[in-house]
Amino acid sequence: MFMSREAVIVDAVRSPVGKRNGGLSSVHPADLSAYVLRALIERTGLDPALVEDVIWGCVSQVGEQSFDIARTAALSAGWPIHVPGTTIDRQCGSSQQAVSFAAASVVAGHYDIVVAGGVESMSRIPIGSSTAAGNSPLGELYSQRFGSEFPNQGLGAEQIADDWGLSRTQLDEFALSSHAKAAAAIDAGRFESQIASIPVNGEKIAVDEGVRRGGTLESLAKLKPAFTPNGKITAANSSQISDGSAALLIMGSDTAAELGFTPIAAIDTAVVIGSPPMPMLTGPIPATEKLLARRGLTIRDIGTYEVNEAFASVALAWLKEVGANEERLNPNGGAIALGHPLGGSGARLMTTMVHHMRENDIEFGLQTMCEGGGQANATLLRLL
Repeated sequence: MFMSREAVIVDAVRSPVGKRNGGLSSVHPADLSAYVLRALIERTGLDPALVEDVIWGCVSQVGEQSFDIARTAALSAGWPIHVPGTTIDRQCGSSQQAVSFAAASVVAGHYDIVVAGGVESMSRIPIGSSTAAGNSPLGELYSQRFGSEFPNQGLGAEQIADDWGLSRTQLDEFALSSHAKAAAAIDAGRFESQIASIPVNGEKIAVDEGVRRGGTLESLAKLKPAFTPNGKITAANSSQISDGSAALLIMGSDTAAELGFTPIAAIDTAVVIGSPPMPMLTGPIPATEKLLARRGLTIRDIGTYEVNEAFASVALAWLKEVGANEERLNPNGGAIALGHPLGGSGARLMTTMVHHMRENDIEFGLQTMCEGGGQANATLLRLL
């Protein structure tokens, strides 16, 4: 019955990304999610009663982000009580995985209409909160195989820089480029079509807060290494701690036609892969290779790529290993400039990418992210 059905993105919207203890820090993460869900409905005119599930990524599912925040968000948005929600954790790729689960379920015919996205308020729920009480998630059997020391992403980023021969100058140059591209996107109004303003204390926040202008290699060189005394990874060439949320309206191509929607893109192919727990962050390389092989494409066929800038070394190693065109990488800046609200980042990247594809008539866009535990998602979008 659904053999010819595709999963398509009808619209995608995000909050601005707030910096730590910035403008969005006073907003409860369930409310931040709800504002984005409301915006999706306002933009499309869809009756929320038709949404069959909300699949939401969130990493630190404790405190205000516990109790299945997907369900709380849908209720907070004022959606009908029969609309359910489920919250998933694939670390930094949680909301990219939410999109993959949504697409697969639509193609299988389990859903006709679903919303996928995610949230993280790192100001209110700091990274590591789920293990703050000293309860290690690593049991005896894991420790026997990999050691009892908890994998450190910063040390992993340092190892990647060494393994791929990346210098401190190269990492800092990449960071400056990320900020410059994001600033140019803001100045040109390229984010306006994708951002939903968030009301805070009678005002509306509508601009990403983390972008810094006027940086130089000299100023960045003064920063001390963040993880090892003689290391290359600093706060400047790492992703920012942030608050944010994003959501995508996904439905079957047949359902979109029946309802009169014109989709932006199809979720063409999606893969996920495991990589070594340390250095943890190399997964985007085999994930990209797996996706291209499955689809029968080469990296030259892809018009734009969003590779999450967890650290500059991650994106630069990916670039070198897959032979990609640097001009097509994160054309509107990445997490170094815009921020990395963990569970919301996958949906934020995809929202940014799908709007960029539409505005520049790009046929294929590829997104990939490194993830805690040594994993990566890769997703291919095809413009419609």
